[in-house]
Amino acid sequence: MDYFPVFLDVKSRRCLLVGGGDIATRKGRLLARAGARLCVVAPEISAELQTLAEQGGGEWHLRSYRHDDLDQVVLVCAATDDYALNERISQEAQDRYLPTNVVDSPALCSFITPAIVDRSPLVVAISSGGEAPVLARSMRARLETLIPQQYGQLAQLASRWRERVKQALPEADRRRFWEKVLQGPIAEQVFSGRVAQAEEAMTEALDAQDFVDTRGEVYLVGAGPGDPELLTLKALRLMQQADVVLYDRLVSPRVMELVRRDADRIYVGKRRHEHSMPQENINELLLKLAQEGKRVLRLKGGDPFIFGRGGEEIDRLAQHRIPFQVVPGITAASGCAAYAGIPLTHRDYSQSVRFITAHLKTDNPNLSWPELALPGQTLVFYMSLIGLSDICQTLIQHGRGESTPAALVEKGTLSEQRVLTGTLADLPKQVAESEVHGPTLLIVGEVVQLHRHLGWFRPGENDSQKTDDSED
Repeated sequence: MDYFPVFLDVKSRRCLLVGGGDIATRKGRLLARAGARLCVVAPEISAELQTLAEQGGGEWHLRSYRHDDLDQVVLVCAATDDYALNERISQEAQDRYLPTNVVDSPALCSFITPAIVDRSPLVVAISSGGEAPVLARSMRARLETLIPQQYGQLAQLASRWRERVKQALPEADRRRFWEKVLQGPIAEQVFSGRVAQAEEAMTEALDAQDFVDTRGEVYLVGAGPGDPELLTLKALRLMQQADVVLYDRLVSPRVMELVRRDADRIYVGKRRHEHSMPQENINELLLKLAQEGKRVLRLKGGDPFIFGRGGEEIDRLAQHRIPFQVVPGITAASGCAAYAGIPLTHRDYSQSVRFITAHLKTDNPNLSWPELALPGQTLVFYMSLIGLSDICQTLIQHGRGESTPAALVEKGTLSEQRVLTGTLADLPKQVAESEVHGPTLLIVGEVVQLHRHLGWFRPGENDSQKTDDSED
């Protein structure tokens, strides 16, 4: 370990910041957030930095650095573009045993500022010792997605109750109590913005002194169309805390890699006329596992409430008063169309969009084809590969033109994505000659022709990362 990690209390204490440009302003923001009284010295100082100093009860001086600026300060930051000046400040500050930071010059520092994930009072600091600041910032970005903003509220709740728990429970029981609170339904209430209900639940839990959950919870989570980067932050968090996961055929392997590694995994995928587990059995299994006190993740491709039977599953849970959460996912229509460069609506071509599946509960479609054949709308058919020819012919029979553009997206959002475009008249023949395999999505409408202009871009190909030399 090259540096000893430490957190300094600078609240209402005078901290010297030499420099007034952009880099100094960034340092000033961090110090101000920590409650420091800024003393800023530089020939030119940004308006924001002047305001930060004034608001925190500090001061700013439009002049060059002087040795006596070090008087009565507890910390020094040098953020000028003059190396010789920075070196002088560092030497004089460290001669006084003052913690000293010089931006972009680790050799002149007695401390360095890390990349920070701020969920005050919970704070996570990441440092590469100044060797790889971009890597430290990248790690911070990952943690930002995994740690909800509400973790600060959860820490505050724990602080408010800490003394009461200490008085009510012996030391041996406190850890189990806090594990239940911080990793269970009470924490979920805080994450969902229900802080008042969480306070009430704390009272009940402490009075009952019951540290073992006897009733579980179900997380109905949309896994999106395949690309794991399309998962929501809440989905990722719940995937990491589930005890058991029931997952569908359309959940990609890369998404499954993000599930908690020691969670039990139960495959409940379905194909047309081929169900590994009937829906009624899935409903009962979710109920049974939750009644055993387990945190159950029901992971579905796309969005659980768009052709995902999520409504059927939570209806069974609600009947037995099992707590559940529903986390929306990016539905296949939105994800696949975006990755294919096909806007589902467009002012010049389509003023509405309809999501359609030919697979109903009775497996007997009952669609209003005359309405679907009307112009000025985009149609998106889920699970359409087997019935592709019938869908296209039926639309033509009910008045949709044979030359209407149509596209079949295979394995949308994944690296293997392929988009076949044509018309209602010729697309089925193209697909039959191309050995297409599911999952697929059929898009019908004038917007499909935009694929030729917009479909060249794949997310990630032209991504760039701005870099500088600071970790904060």
